[in-house]
Amino acid sequence: MSKNTAKPFSTESKDAEVIKQVIAAVGMKILDKNDAIETVIAALIAGGHVLLEDLPGLGKTTLATAVAQVFGMDYKRIQLTSDMMPSDVLGVSIYDAKSQTFSYHKGPVFTQFLLADELNRATPKTQSALLEAMAENQVSMDGKTYRLDDVFFVMATQNPIDEAGTYALPQSQLDRFLVSLSLGYPNSDSERKLYESSYINQINQPIAAISSPDQLKSWQHQASQVHASAEVLDYLQSLVNKTRTHSDIQHGLSPRAGLSMFKLAQSFALIDDRNFITPADIQQAFFPVCRHRLITHEGRTDIELIENILNDTPII
Repeated sequence: MSKNTAKPFSTESKDAEVIKQVIAAVGMKILDKNDAIETVIAALIAGGHVLLEDLPGLGKTTLATAVAQVFGMDYKRIQLTSDMMPSDVLGVSIYDAKSQTFSYHKGPVFTQFLLADELNRATPKTQSALLEAMAENQVSMDGKTYRLDDVFFVMATQNPIDEAGTYALPQSQLDRFLVSLSLGYPNSDSERKLYESSYINQINQPIAAISSPDQLKSWQHQASQVHASAEVLDYLQSLVNKTRTHSDIQHGLSPRAGLSMFKLAQSFALIDDRNFITPADIQQAFFPVCRHRLITHEGRTDIELIENILNDTPII
């Protein structure tokens, strides 16, 4: 590969330093998960949504709350259940007999940070209520369109699909999430710390805002200016093509998924204080972008398969 002559950002960029502080602050709440935290922050900078797939009790809600607090975002949480209706998410029009008009009462989707907890417990009809909001940053109701905040981020959680009383998310909805992550169990030292009274007191305290929605918008703009050489784009495209020709994969990555990988790589570069993408950024973005998109013929996501594709694709 030809050497990239682009330079890092001219300042040890104050922005990069603040992003590191954001990641560290969230890491005080979620121990031993800095890679996952960095990916969530990168997705936020890329303007995408995050799906957390894990068993109960592994810190999904704590992570969401911490990220919202560290950015000083307006935050709402909805606990999805099988009896929820789309109106419980989007809002409802109520008739006023006195004025003989309908007035729209906005639902919890009108916020900056929405935590959709246990999304796969909601019925498909309620799940689909989020599609337009996630894809187009707007809600259509009674023939009118209502814009959401310029900073609108959905973090959804779900327990394992095969649990009773859950409804698997269709691929069309899974594709609306930029990345999918699993926190997993903490390491032994971190878990031991969880049981100490000093940490228990710390985790119950809110995080002071280090950044802001306006600063996040500035980072989103900066990330969009991060460029890639032709060789790096060739590498990205070769990874995407490999998923489409692999004999074990039912459907490979779509162009939208490839674009998601590119945007996430831009964010990783920005976090690393660079204005150019490296192959390492593409590699870092590959797994969380693929995790919920690549389905084998047996109907499951094979994590080892994703890793093999990454390992078997040479850097051009």
